[in-house]
Amino acid sequence: MKRILLIATAFLIFSCKTKEEVDLIVTNADIYTVDENFSNASSFAIKDGKFVAVGVAEEILEKYNAKELLDAEGKTIVPGLIDAHCHFYGLGQNQQVVDLVGTSSYDEILEKVVAFHKERPSNFVMGRGWDQNDWEVKEFPTKEKLDELFPDTPVALRRIDGHALLVNQKALDLAGITVDTETEGGEIVKKNGKLTGVLVDNPMGLIDPIVPPLTKEQQIQALKDAERISLGYGLTTVNDAGLDREIIELIDSLQQAGEISIRLYAMVSNYPENLDYFLDKGIIKTDGLNVRSVKVYGDGALGSRGAALREPYSDKPGHFGAMVTPVDQIEALAQRIAATDYQMNTHAIGDSANIVVLRAYEKALEGKTDRRWKVEHAQVISQSDFDYFENGIIPSVQPTHATSDMYWAEDRLGPERVKGAYAFKDLLDKAGLVALGTDFPVEQVNPFLTFYAAVARQDVEQYPEGGFQMENALSREETLKGMTIWAAYSNFEEDEKGSIEPGKFADFVILSDDIMTIPSEEIPNVTAEHVFLGGVQKK
Repeated sequence: MKRILLIATAFLIFSCKTKEEVDLIVTNADIYTVDENFSNASSFAIKDGKFVAVGVAEEILEKYNAKELLDAEGKTIVPGLIDAHCHFYGLGQNQQVVDLVGTSSYDEILEKVVAFHKERPSNFVMGRGWDQNDWEVKEFPTKEKLDELFPDTPVALRRIDGHALLVNQKALDLAGITVDTETEGGEIVKKNGKLTGVLVDNPMGLIDPIVPPLTKEQQIQALKDAERISLGYGLTTVNDAGLDREIIELIDSLQQAGEISIRLYAMVSNYPENLDYFLDKGIIKTDGLNVRSVKVYGDGALGSRGAALREPYSDKPGHFGAMVTPVDQIEALAQRIAATDYQMNTHAIGDSANIVVLRAYEKALEGKTDRRWKVEHAQVISQSDFDYFENGIIPSVQPTHATSDMYWAEDRLGPERVKGAYAFKDLLDKAGLVALGTDFPVEQVNPFLTFYAAVARQDVEQYPEGGFQMENALSREETLKGMTIWAAYSNFEEDEKGSIEPGKFADFVILSDDIMTIPSEEIPNVTAEHVFLGGVQKK
């Protein structure tokens, strides 16, 4: 691993018994501390993995002796970045399947699947990343060509948002899915009375029992792959939006053994066996792992028309999407979780799903304070419902969803309803903060694209001119807070991370450019040149 030059000597600066010994002093930096005053500094000192002093170099060098001294050469430093909503383990799993992100046609998908299977033959082919909205014909694919290419090998290809699955006939047969199969909370898509191979939301679970489980070695490799990618972009804490007990305990064991070091806020997947274990056990908290929330799915995704809307989709008359978790179950879950110290973090895309969740939260939290429950995505909100966020509910949103969906969002929602979509500034004004993430691997891992989407509301080609619904853009200061201190607050971790202040973990990133001042069109080119976690260099 390439490392920056650290000048080390036992008597660095000059020995003085009255000086306190520290591990590292950073000088000559342009530091955005993201403290209460959003103040700047030029130097800080680190000892035992935490910041002990932040200020100007002269004062710090006068007070401390350091084992190592780093001249940042005027570079910008920000706190370690936090992704408030992602699928960390899913990112690692994706490194072991066909990568379909960026494909521009169904034929291209088929080519990639065939090439992958030829290079890495298996008895079950999996992939992820297709998006029919990026194709010339913006319709769900059908399985006929897949059946011709793979008549005897099951294939399952997940849509980029994770809310739709294309499978071949072999997979349908193994799972026992026929035209007569009935499910709730989604759709088994049919055409002319025949199965198309597309499953939306809950029916995807019918495929799970036939998918070969990963070995322990594959699980570990997936976590290590995800860490390598995440740290490379300056992410020092990631919020994984839905993990089972087995993976949470594996993460903890790997952290304790020093095999992975990235910090994780793990949301427990809403399955009975997970809830029975974790809600009874209570909060689990170490320096690297925080388990104190339950991830619930309210509805599906807008791109696959699974988001639950109050009025029909503008581009599909009579279709409202669907609740993945029924309303009565969401209400019961809210009551059960409210009786514990756990948060409830619920995926809600459509305006119907959002009001269901917000009402359930309001009822369950009556008389309770500082619970910090989150609405994950909070993507389409009716104008009358924004006020619910004034009562301590935190919107956890992903700015790149706005710039990925803006090409077709109005088609789905119509010109009036879309005004309440991706409304980050409106949510901030009501809630007082927003926690920002990517939802990777649905979107790219790169947090600087998050920053750019929040501020410029454009794609990397600077489309549309002037930005998409710019009334809901965030300022650069708000955006950096959303990726650091506000995200930490949403995890009950604001006293240990999210800003560069004495007593907090020495997680920080040296950037290639000053993200707070460069022209907005240059933000996507910013990189994390060097990344420190607990004062230890990881990149």
